[in-house]
Amino acid sequence: MLDWVTIALCAAMMGVSKTGIPGLGILAVPLMAVVFEDTKESTGLLLSILILGDIFAIIYHRQNARWHHIYRLLPAAVCGIIAGYFGLKIVNDEQLKPIIGVIVLLMLGLNYWRMYRTDENSTIPTPSWLAFWLGFLAGVTTMMANAAGPIMIIYLVAMRLPKMEFVGTAAWFFFIINWIKVPFSVNLGLITFESVKIDFMMLPFIFLGAILGYFFLKRIPQKAFTTATQLLAAAAAVKLLF
Repeated sequence: MLDWVTIALCAAMMGVSKTGIPGLGILAVPLMAVVFEDTKESTGLLLSILILGDIFAIIYHRQNARWHHIYRLLPAAVCGIIAGYFGLKIVNDEQLKPIIGVIVLLMLGLNYWRMYRTDENSTIPTPSWLAFWLGFLAGVTTMMANAAGPIMIIYLVAMRLPKMEFVGTAAWFFFIINWIKVPFSVNLGLITFESVKIDFMMLPFIFLGAILGYFFLKRIPQKAFTTATQLLAAAAAVKLLF
């Protein structure tokens, strides 16, 4: 029963993260790993939950995406997904988690420095090489651990998007790359008929989380939104180290 409650909680958190509070969903990664002895199995189960959450998100945010950011990141992200696919064959999850945590913490520190060394109302210039590497890292980490949320947050916070466009851009980006991951995950045996059946059982909890996400997004101030997303990303990164 505790395992089922944990999976339902993770599904609800994914719903909230997809429509309201980016960064919250990554907390489900270690929780799901606790439920399943095989961490890779939990990765496949979580991917289908993410896709179901993505559907709610893109319906609500169908007009809120900044597509030029998505186009900028997507080619590198696809390269990262391919690299992550081969990485899953040689690197286990226990080796990957601390690497992801260190990368995210370093990037959060870099982003903090960049934000507070520039005028509050200006857009931080992001070099093409940085956008490429953030996209590539997002692809690798989402393929190997469904943990690309903090990396996307770093990029979008650096762009200082309004909160609705922030969430909308992230929603469409992940909707696209999560579907790209499906054939690779099926090939690796991470997505099975049984895992998909469990995911559809979690659909009411994803829907509930999505509704709560709408509620929080409309009511949380922009500054609190930005702070919360960065703190959640940092907390999740620390969790991945241990």
